[in-house]
Amino acid sequence: MIALPDRNLMSAEAYLVWEPTQEGRYEYWDGDIVAMSGGTRYHNRVSGNFFRLLDDALVDGLCEVYVVDIKVQVEPGKKYFFPMWW
Repeated sequence: MIALPDRNLMSAEAYLVWEPTQEGRYEYWDGDIVAMSGGTRYHNRVSGNFFRLLDDALVDGLCEVYVVDIKVQVEPGKKYFFPMWW
């Protein structure tokens, strides 16, 4: 039998204080902290084009469109993500 390492879980409240102080970006998954990778030049172009189209389509609505670096709460106290366009 293989012993699994102890997981050091973080509370959502602690994550929300800790994450903005970091150089990189980290998501929160039910107590686990997950490092996010950077994007490529192609990824940046696709994201920009998609942003423009979506922002133009929603200009008169209540929704706001962002490209990067906006943390989204999916489940209160459980999941916080930085959405990515693949």
